[in-house]
Amino acid sequence: MASIQKDIPIAAPAAAVWDAVRDFGAVHTRVAPGFVTDTRLDGDVRIVSFANGSVVREQLVDCNDERRRLVYAIKNERITQHSASFQIVPDGEERCWVIWTTDVLPHEIAPYIAQQMELGARAMQGTLGRPRA
Repeated sequence: MASIQKDIPIAAPAAAVWDAVRDFGAVHTRVAPGFVTDTRLDGDVRIVSFANGSVVREQLVDCNDERRRLVYAIKNERITQHSASFQIVPDGEERCWVIWTTDVLPHEIAPYIAQQMELGARAMQGTLGRPRA
């Protein structure tokens, strides 16, 4: 199984970043607008539309406020195994890290997933690191 990890520095307090990340249905407005164009909830599944035209169903696996960790999974015709987690780690009072880890099969899809995660990471830095009015 391919395992891809992005360690994303964010210029914002961990609590504020966690508040956005844990909002499972608001990825398109609070976490990665532009990269994600729409998110709709269907129970504990979010239907995510990406800027590249792809649409996926992400099943919520866990949302742990104490650990600031969110886990979701995808299963479709192209991906036989996909689980991903976001964990928010403080780095002082005004900075934090978003640790985004994805485990995926088949191996052949890993380069595509890694490229999409890089685009998502850039969108997160631009959105989550913005000063609040």
